[in-house]
Amino acid sequence: METLRVQNIRKTFKLSKKQCKIEQTETKLKVAVDDVTFTAYPGEIFGLLGPNGAGKTTVMRCIATLIKADKGDIFVGAHSVLTQSHTVRKKLAFLTHELKLEDHFTPNFLFKYFSRLHGVEDAIALERKTELFNRFGIDKFQEVKVADLSTGMKQKISIAISLVHDPDVIIFDEPTNGLDILTAKTVTDYLLNLKDRGKTIILSTHILQVVEKMCDRVAIIIDGKIQVCDTLDDLLTANKNEDLESLFFKLMLQTSGESYA
Repeated sequence: METLRVQNIRKTFKLSKKQCKIEQTETKLKVAVDDVTFTAYPGEIFGLLGPNGAGKTTVMRCIATLIKADKGDIFVGAHSVLTQSHTVRKKLAFLTHELKLEDHFTPNFLFKYFSRLHGVEDAIALERKTELFNRFGIDKFQEVKVADLSTGMKQKISIAISLVHDPDVIIFDEPTNGLDILTAKTVTDYLLNLKDRGKTIILSTHILQVVEKMCDRVAIIIDGKIQVCDTLDDLLTANKNEDLESLFFKLMLQTSGESYA
């Protein structure tokens, strides 16, 4: 299993005139992530908690090699995302709620296609498909076109497809976003199962309850910067045993320059 190390990454984006107007700024360069550093270990769920627009998804995309950081580096084991991206991709899975499946394909076809894309032998792929489809209840729908499936079932299929190559590092960006209670529990239960198998899991979310229930350690990111990073118990102890919600909003107010009662 592999350790994930994010080291001092910075990412900026150029803003269009329309974006400058929306952001109410004349600055054409937006700093999305600023000197972000953390380490996630095998057998733990590391939570990246922050409000919308805090930089969580940008960090996740940098880790997943979808975009390149302007500064810093990211390592999966001994392999650099910047210089060994092809090797890194073999070791990780990235799931986001923005992932769209082709409507006219079936779960069966998609799983076989992505298994072969990752170079997974057919016999091993069949074994993994059987386990994942049974766990998520996809087996009854494996020959139904994606267009005819529910949002929750599409999400579960996306997870199964993301895990075809049995990766060591698993990145979930808002994995329960928009899901009903039962589907969300199925997803979170499986994440805990992956943790027990020694996987390194990065969980990006803005939902406090998800962090409290699932994460071994958490980093709170606001305006592109990590404000605190530790186990949940140690964070709360260091902040006079406040609950996570109180700590989160205190950091939000401090970052905006407002006082906290």
